[in-house]
Amino acid sequence: MNKLLVIDVGNTDATFGIFEDKTLLHQFRIKSLKDENYVFFEYRFRQYFLENRLRFSDITKVVLSSVVPPLTPIFKLLVNNMFGIEPIIVNAYIFPSIEISIDNPNEIGSDLVANAVAAFTKYKRNCVIVDFGTALTFTTISGKGKVLGVSIAPGLRTAVKALFANTAQLPDVPLELPSSILGKNTVHAIQAGILWGYEGLVKNMIQKIRAELNGDCIAIATGGLSSIISTLHGEFVEVNRELTLEGLRIIGESQAQ
Repeated sequence: MNKLLVIDVGNTDATFGIFEDKTLLHQFRIKSLKDENYVFFEYRFRQYFLENRLRFSDITKVVLSSVVPPLTPIFKLLVNNMFGIEPIIVNAYIFPSIEISIDNPNEIGSDLVANAVAAFTKYKRNCVIVDFGTALTFTTISGKGKVLGVSIAPGLRTAVKALFANTAQLPDVPLELPSSILGKNTVHAIQAGILWGYEGLVKNMIQKIRAELNGDCIAIATGGLSSIISTLHGEFVEVNRELTLEGLRIIGESQAQ
C-alpha cells in the first residue's frame, strides 16, 4: 500500500509521520542536532524503519518542512538516497488556497504554513493557531484563506532554559503547572512564574487577536507542549499535537509527483 512520509524539521526535534490515506500510522522524532552529519540522521532513520518492520518501497511521496537551514539539504539527501524520490519542499506559495499576506512571505516558517493549511482546510473561518514549540507562535488566518499575520514569543522550555542559563543559583525545572501561583521553593517559584505567566500571555494574545477581527476568531492549539497548561484548553476548539503533520499531509495530497 502506498504511504506518504511527512517530515517537520524544527529547532528542537525533527518529527516524522507516515500516513496511509488520512490515517497517521507511525510517528517518531530525532533531535535536530545542527552539528551532526548525514550519517547520524540516516542511522536513526534506518533503525526506526527496521524496528517497526517498515519497507522503504512503501513510501511513494515525501513532504519536507524545515525551519533549520543547515539541516534542510541533509534531509533532502536522506530522502533521495533512501526512497529514490525528490521530496516536496514546503514554502509560502505551495498551497494555492492559502495567501500569505505579510511583508515578505518567504520569512514565514514552513511549519506555520502547514498549520494554516490544516486549520483552513478543516474550519474555513477566522482562526488563530497557537503553536507551543521552541517558539510560541500565533498564526492568524482568515476564513478566506489569507494568513493575516504572525506573533512570536519564546516557547515555554526556551524561557525556562534562558532563565537557567543566565541565573547562577536557579536550577532547571520540569514543565509542570503548579497548583498555586505562590511559589514555596525555587522550583515552584519558576514553575509559577513561567507557566501561570504564559497562561496570561496566551489568553491576552487571543483576546487581542479576536478584538482586531471584531470577535470572530476561533483558536486551535498545537505543538509538543500544547497540553502543559491545561487551564488554557477551554480557550481552544481543538488541541491537536499533530496539526502540523496533518497540514503536511494535505499539502502532499495536493501535489502531483
